[in-house]
Amino acid sequence: MTKGIVVAGLAGGSGKSVASVGLASLWRRRGKTVAPFKKGPDYIDAGWLQRAADAPCYNLDPYLMSAEQITDSFASHAAGADIVLVEGNRGLFDGVTAQAGYSTADLALMLDLPVLLVVNCTKTTRTVAAMVLGCQQFAPELTIAGVILNQVATSRQHSIIVEAVTETTGIQVVGAIPRLPVDIFPMRHLGMIPTQEYPELDKALTVLADTVERGVDLDSVEKHASELNLVKKISAPAAQEVRKDVRLGVIQDSAFQFYYPDNLEALARAGANLVFIDALADRELPPLDGLYIGGGFPETSAAVLAENSSFRDSVRRAAMAGLPIYAECGGLIYLGESIDYDGTNYPLAGVFPVRFGLSKKPQAHGYSQFVVERKNPFYPVGSRVKGHEFRYSTTTCNDNAHIEFAVKMERGTGFINGVDGLTIHNVLALYTHVHAVATPEWAPLVVKRCRLSLNE
Repeated sequence: MTKGIVVAGLAGGSGKSVASVGLASLWRRRGKTVAPFKKGPDYIDAGWLQRAADAPCYNLDPYLMSAEQITDSFASHAAGADIVLVEGNRGLFDGVTAQAGYSTADLALMLDLPVLLVVNCTKTTRTVAAMVLGCQQFAPELTIAGVILNQVATSRQHSIIVEAVTETTGIQVVGAIPRLPVDIFPMRHLGMIPTQEYPELDKALTVLADTVERGVDLDSVEKHASELNLVKKISAPAAQEVRKDVRLGVIQDSAFQFYYPDNLEALARAGANLVFIDALADRELPPLDGLYIGGGFPETSAAVLAENSSFRDSVRRAAMAGLPIYAECGGLIYLGESIDYDGTNYPLAGVFPVRFGLSKKPQAHGYSQFVVERKNPFYPVGSRVKGHEFRYSTTTCNDNAHIEFAVKMERGTGFINGVDGLTIHNVLALYTHVHAVATPEWAPLVVKRCRLSLNE
């Protein structure tokens, strides 16, 4: 029987990623099959969970997805696992609205899963019990099955907190994580360092698994996890197998790493043969019928991207020759003229006459929605699409440059002045990221455009 649990915190930075990744890594080491999920629009935490569990980590987002889409995705991807771990985001009750809409608590209730609450105990003792009690009484319909204490400094602090939490709430403290001598997850402008750029990744996963093994009662965690009845709702007849007749390139390397597994799988189901490409090392694009450039950190790899001039030139030539290209966020940046980073200006692919910089403050952060107002290679005019954006990059258009924008932002920032979706020939580049489950028309539209180009 598959069992499942949600790992949540009181706020961002509470230590839920330390607990979640450590648990997944330890379960895998003990021979368990782990199905990891991440709540919300996140790539980096999901990447860590994927490496820890050695299994794809799928995102569940109550704002972007319907309840049916979430439960179907959850049942499909959890089936066959020994343990299902869902890592929340932000605080347990933090959502889009003051009523906590679309929060981790909402997701736990939707999936009928208990919550393992991670509490940062820095410079506090009995107050931890008050915070846990507040969560318990704030939503009595939610099951808080156990508590993990994080950043515990001394054995005395630990014993006081355990006694206070147990006597006050009746909830079991299933473990404690001490202050670690090294910060496993150092932060930078978009959050944790992604696994693709992390030095000694396997060592970090081992440290986290060892830490959880020493400090957390794994048997108690498993005891508190719920047994799942995973019955996927069949809402439509099974689709016939699609002939994969489109060669769709996907630039995936340490510079471009933000791809939802659901997006890549949806493209394959729509008929794409995915061809993975390294913009840092490959000398030019291979023969393709289309190209997908996801988000990531082109700024931290700007020097290497700039040095690989033959690849940049091949992308620009392909764009000008009419190759369908769909680019998101970091992919949009790569198609620009240049980027300033750490005082140096680096040339990019040069498809659009835009110069990028990097601010110390977020330029856009959160859910977005756009309506398509102009003809473009992928979306029909009038389409409304939900997504999300998170960027520190700044934009400067060249003087007298004429740039066409396909979409108007109804929520979010977009590229500039409430518009997004830079277009030229068969290229569409946006700051907004989309999720294929939430936008099921996206993948078929991308593949359809590639097929049309084959016949032009």
